[in-house]
Amino acid sequence: MPLEILPFLVPLILIELGLVIFALVDLFKAERRVKGGNKLIWALVILFVSTIGPLVYLIAGREEV
Repeated sequence: MPLEILPFLVPLILIELGLVIFALVDLFKAERRVKGGNKLIWALVILFVSTIGPLVYLIAGREEV
């Protein structure tokens, strides 16, 4: 990997990591309800579907209490 792209890659990685952490913390709040009712499935989506997984959860997976 050329070192020239490193300044562009590091912020993207940090944003991705922050998004995953935020989504997981939100998911495992005791009062949080999710569509489908299965938090484990949503955790797997958040972790293994790259950037899109956390966004899908935050936009479509949460139910308002």
